[in-house]
Amino acid sequence: MTVLDRAARDTLMPMHVLADPDGRILSTGPTLARIAGEMQLAGRDLLSVLPVSRPAGIVSAADLRAASGRLLWLRLGLGGPELRGVVVETGEGGMLLDLALSLPALSGIDALGLSADDFAPTDRTPDTLYLLEAKSLLSSEAARLIARIEDARVTAEAQAGTDPLTSLRNRRGLDAVLARLREGAAPFAVTMLDLDGFKAVNDRLGHAAGDALLVETASRLLGVTRGDDIVARTGGDEFVVVFPDLAARDTLADIAARIIAALELPVVLGDDRARISASLGTALSTDYVLPDPARMIADADRALYAAKEGGRARHVFHTPRHGRSARKPVEGPDG
Repeated sequence: MTVLDRAARDTLMPMHVLADPDGRILSTGPTLARIAGEMQLAGRDLLSVLPVSRPAGIVSAADLRAASGRLLWLRLGLGGPELRGVVVETGEGGMLLDLALSLPALSGIDALGLSADDFAPTDRTPDTLYLLEAKSLLSSEAARLIARIEDARVTAEAQAGTDPLTSLRNRRGLDAVLARLREGAAPFAVTMLDLDGFKAVNDRLGHAAGDALLVETASRLLGVTRGDDIVARTGGDEFVVVFPDLAARDTLADIAARIIAALELPVVLGDDRARISASLGTALSTDYVLPDPARMIADADRALYAAKEGGRARHVFHTPRHGRSARKPVEGPDG
């Protein structure tokens, strides 16, 4: 066959290889030369720089001529891009090999420094590149969307378990904490806390002042408890403190005393000052064969009411003598 001149070959087959009858490279297209970079191609044995992996057994120029018209799979150098190609014989006994990047090689085309201008006008490689880029963009956008959905889910779950006024955990958040502790082997304690005197402040100064007092109470509770302790507001002026890895009565009594002392400090509410205190009741997981959070909360609640009945501003540990029929006393004018 008559071989096209160099300009025509470079335009129509920018990744071609022209070889002599012995398989030695005479010239290459501009795109293949760009991919090869500093690798010298002209003058070298074609199969030494472009070994054929499929079909198997092509190891000589004669083998390559015998494969004329068949689809070949080759690789440029050691670890280079995978290529597809078709070889035909030329009239001078040489060979003309037309190459194209394989689909796997297209994913790394940025590293090869190629653009649409490096391919023949009829080559569909640029179209494939656009599709791959679109797929990459869609995958990235999908990943970002999934991340946003996950962030929204986490935020929604956090908000569902958070008291909007104090930013403490609410009853739902508290239940989740207690469920985890129940499954563990470490001891823990649950302390119920009810403010003494809150109703009088709320009635005298209004609900806005009452809300500010609850926010200050939450801040003080966080300030006197340990970093790993969990403080929750379960409703009204009722709070719960959970103490992971702690069931020592003396330590818990000390913390309860600090809580009462902190809450008895005056609170500035606008132009007014308010004073409150708190009554506390505590249940220990070590007092149960199988700790049940619901029962522990109920027992801590009974101990709390015993503290109120004993004079308020006190802390009481639950004991069986507190019984199962304790009821919250009716608050007087001082709460």
